[in-house]
Amino acid sequence: MSRSLSEMHVAVLLGGLSSERDVSLSSGKGCADALEAQGARVTRVDAGRDLAQVLAELKPDVVLNALHGEWGEDGCVQGILETLQIPYTHSGVLASALTMDKDKTKAVLNAAGVKVPGGGLFDRHAVSAGHVIPPPYVIKPNAEGSSVGVYLVREGDAPQPEPGSDSWTYGDRVMVEPYIPGKELAVAVIGEATGPRALTVTDITPVKGFYDYEAKYAPGGSVHKLPADLPPHVFEAAMRESEQAHAALGCRGVSRSDFRYDDVKDELVLLEVNTQPGMTPTSLVPEQAAYCGMSYQDLVRWMVEDASCPR
Repeated sequence: MSRSLSEMHVAVLLGGLSSERDVSLSSGKGCADALEAQGARVTRVDAGRDLAQVLAELKPDVVLNALHGEWGEDGCVQGILETLQIPYTHSGVLASALTMDKDKTKAVLNAAGVKVPGGGLFDRHAVSAGHVIPPPYVIKPNAEGSSVGVYLVREGDAPQPEPGSDSWTYGDRVMVEPYIPGKELAVAVIGEATGPRALTVTDITPVKGFYDYEAKYAPGGSVHKLPADLPPHVFEAAMRESEQAHAALGCRGVSRSDFRYDDVKDELVLLEVNTQPGMTPTSLVPEQAAYCGMSYQDLVRWMVEDASCPR
């Protein structure tokens, strides 16, 4: 990239329309503040249905997409940016759409030789009426992130009623997977699909016992240990498989792979890949970048520079 940040107009997309709006507002604020501190001209755009018109009028040099969840992370906003021919951070249309669909993501990763959980998609009413697989198991929307709408059904529990209720807004088919005991791990990856680089492995211990939305984003909701204290072969496998996932799904920019490691069975399983991981004060990616010597400002600058490179 030949231009410095001080010469650039960066539109930071934040907020948006999904259930992850509050997380996006926090991520977007952090990114926008970091860019302004480095001299960039920044316009903060709370992304609504008029996004195409707003961006056409703004004419930014590049977009930093800090949206999370449906519409902002699933290929829709990426399609708008492609149509407007504005360079943007993170993955493109296909990778974004693919990784938001947990079922299709699992199929691609399985074909790439990465171990993924069993289970599958089930009708939400059937899930609420009875146990579709033996407990313990996890219920989650097929196309949401940030642990939104996730439920753990333990042995001896009754079926979870929420998916069958009128308040469920995450689709008629839900993902049900066997619960994998052990450690919650995460690996951030940066770079193109042709040359991804894993940063390190974080071991996450939720304060309340389950890594839900509050544990992810509330201050003190979880304890992060990095690098994770793991057998060397498990640490290396998590790094390698996160890079494999990034490449197989066609990701670019920044992604984060989430794993469970059953230390009794010595089994590592990749749960999902997030193409626009959080950039909040409690988020894992900036924490891993800092461990590798890349400050928050460095990481955000790299994201914008990477997006601006000709492809």
